[in-house]
Amino acid sequence: MSVKTKRVAAIDCGTNSVRLLIADISGDELTDVERRMEIVRLGQDVDRTGRLAPEALERTFTAMRGYAKLIREHAPDGPVPVRVVATSATRDAANRADFVSGVRDVFGVEPEVVTGDEEARLSFTGATRGLARAGAEAETPCLVVDIGGGSTEFVVGSRSVEGALSVDIGCVRLTERHLRDDPPSAATVEAAVADIEAAMDRVEESVPVRTARTLVGLAGSVTTVAGIALDLPAYDPARIHHSRIPAERVHEVSARLLRMTHDERAAIPVMHPGRVDVIGAGALILDRIVRRYGFSEVVVSEHDILDGIAWSLA
Repeated sequence: MSVKTKRVAAIDCGTNSVRLLIADISGDELTDVERRMEIVRLGQDVDRTGRLAPEALERTFTAMRGYAKLIREHAPDGPVPVRVVATSATRDAANRADFVSGVRDVFGVEPEVVTGDEEARLSFTGATRGLARAGAEAETPCLVVDIGGGSTEFVVGSRSVEGALSVDIGCVRLTERHLRDDPPSAATVEAAVADIEAAMDRVEESVPVRTARTLVGLAGSVTTVAGIALDLPAYDPARIHHSRIPAERVHEVSARLLRMTHDERAAIPVMHPGRVDVIGAGALILDRIVRRYGFSEVVVSEHDILDGIAWSLA
């Protein structure tokens, strides 16, 4: 008996970017139809003001209207199931009702402002479901870290999640809090490190991170560090996905990024323009995780919460 294929659309709206995945799911296979990303900086100043800025909301809704058009174009057989998930910035915002209303107008569905725990579980599913099938077998348990703009999710598990926690350290949040100099001073880097270490103290109270044998890193900060470590002439998802970056290269790239000016970072071939001013903080988070838990490498995944959202619609 043939397995029926189901087309789904997943939208992940984070602190820094809004992303779309239109995919066909058949049995245990997920096939991309469209995968898009726009840097919208929805979380602009949320850490300071507690509110989503009007211009940040408008940037986000503009990107979403383009995504809604793509979904309609890829729905020849009728409406496609859509799930919109929003994460750290909207969890923290006093005016998140404005975001909810705008998303409903664009997609006709209610966005889900998920808890940090649900965000972590979706990330784990997206990152690990295809590892073995892709020939990227990982010794378990895995520690999956999803370094976002406003938060980082720590998830430990083998076939299922054994512990998860979302903490409020992310590349946008740490940049706005600490790394405002160009390049950042040693004192501001030390302050950011203290923030990261305090967050990891909280993680260790509830997540069995010390049992993990493999580190799997997700999201744009990690994939950008991987592209730099691999010396790629341009961003290449196929080369980056399931690459293994040695700890020494993570340390080198992180230190290099924190010494560079904005213009120097912008000139890196794999760098997305929207990540130039926050990549130092994202790389620093990854570096501190590798150092603290003694991993010899990080397995990099282009599949993350977005894929987890798609699988949830299967």
